[in-house]
Formats: sequence, structure tokens, C-alpha cells
Amino acid sequence: MLNVFVTGTIQPYLRWVLRSVAVIVVMMLVWSSPAPLLGTAAYAYNNPELLPAVQTPIIDLAKALTSEQEVTLAKDLEDFEQETGWKLRVLTQFERTPGIAVKDYWGLDDHSVLLVADPRGGNLLNFSVGDDFYPLMPRTFWIELQTRFGNQFFVREHGEDQSILEALNSIKTCLRQGGCQVVPGLPREQWVLTLVTSIVGGVVCGFAAQPRKDGQLVAWQWALIFSPLWGILFIAFGIAPVITRTSDWLPLFRNVAGFMIGALVAYLTPFLTRSSAPEL
Repeated sequence: MLNVFVTGTIQPYLRWVLRSVAVIVVMMLVWSSPAPLLGTAAYAYNNPELLPAVQTPIIDLAKALTSEQEVTLAKDLEDFEQETGWKLRVLTQFERTPGIAVKDYWGLDDHSVLLVADPRGGNLLNFSVGDDFYPLMPRTFWIELQTRFGNQFFVREHGEDQSILEALNSIKTCLRQGGCQVVPGLPREQWVLTLVTSIVGGVVCGFAAQPRKDGQLVAWQWALIFSPLWGILFIAFGIAPVITRTSDWLPLFRNVAGFMIGALVAYLTPFLTRSSAPEL
């Protein structure tokens, strides 16, 4: 009898759950797939004649920033270097690039980060990161920073200037607070993904907890058997990305509510089906 029930009831649900998980994993991989860190185009040439005669932390060959933004940002980066000792530099380029000449021009070392903005690639932003940064912000941080603010959707909606400024603000924020494992802030697209995984996790939990014996209220054993699946969906993919990126309680509340609603709907499905079936 148990085999018949498993074959007839659990397997369709299990196949549906596995398909849903596969779609979510593919979405996460596409969303988080990184372009390589500093592209070779930035160091493909050595054209020191493109460097300004006056020392400045910004070389805006692609004109991604307005003159007011460039002046304000240059002052901010110089003040930040004096305050913290960390050197942040910005190079925007399109068809022309000074290439490896910027290394000597700025004296780039292990205490330096060079942000290169080049719209010719699939991602606007590339970073050349000094080794001293990695104990504070691991390689995954820089990959997430690149994909969040340098992707084509963000650049199209907010502009190249905001892409550069937001990335620099995230770096400065993390350095001031002693480092970050993830990029601060929770973009709407990422929150929607965490909400979806929370709801799917709730649906899995609800299906697993459906009673299978007369007089049984909740099938706790089945819920525990499926707990690795709905636990990963809800806790690892639904809760952890939220609490590590923001202290705002509202996204967390919504994800918890989504999990509970998904679990309740899945749990009550057999009762609703039976009550709506016509009596003979």
C-alpha cells in the first residue's frame, strides 16, 4: 500500500519539485555568472601619452562621468586615501587606453584597487585588486560587485556613471567597516529570487507534511525526510542572502511569510480537492 501511495502521489510531486529546483539553480547561475576580473584589454597596450600631466585619481577617456562628478569623485578618493591609506583609482576607456602605463603613473601596489570601466565587453566593470584587499573582501565579493553594478541591465537603467559610483561606494563602505564577505545592499532582482526560493521551499514542506494516515494531522516524518530540500531552498537561498546583505526586516518578513503561505497552500490542497469533488 505504501509503495502504491509513493508511486502515485509522491513521485509526481517530487518530479515537480526537482524541476522547480533545477529552474531556480539555472536562474541563479545566469544571474551570478561573472565575467573575468580585469580584462586583458586594459593592459594590452602601453600608451603613456594618454596620461594627464597632472596627477589625478581618475582618467575618464570614455567620458562616462560629467565634469562635476569627476571633480567631486577625485576629491572624495583623495580624502579617502588620506583617511584610510587605501588607494582607489578609476580608468574609463573605449577605443583608447593607456594600458600598462597606469601602473607606474598611479604607483599601483597591493594596497590599491583599479576600477576599469569599458563598455565594449559584456560587463562594464573590471577590477585589478591588490593582494592586501583579499583578507577583507574575498574574490567572491569582487565577482558579485562586478555582476551587480556592471551588468548591462543596471547600466542601461542607471547609466555608466552610477555603475562606477555605486561600485566605489560599496568598496569604501566595506573598507571603513573592516571588510565584507558579500556586497552590502539587497537589489530588488536578488530579493525576488530569494522570495521565489522561499515559496518553493514552503510548497515542498507543505506537500511533505500532508497527513497520510487516518487521524494524522501532520506527517512530521515525511517533513523531516524532505527537510534537506526545503531547508536549503528556504534557509540557504531564501534567508541567508537577505540577512547577510541588509538589516532591513521587511524583506526577511516577506520571505518568511512566503514560505508559510506556500507551505499552507500545499498542505491544504488535498482537503480542498476532496471538499470540491462532487458526491455520487
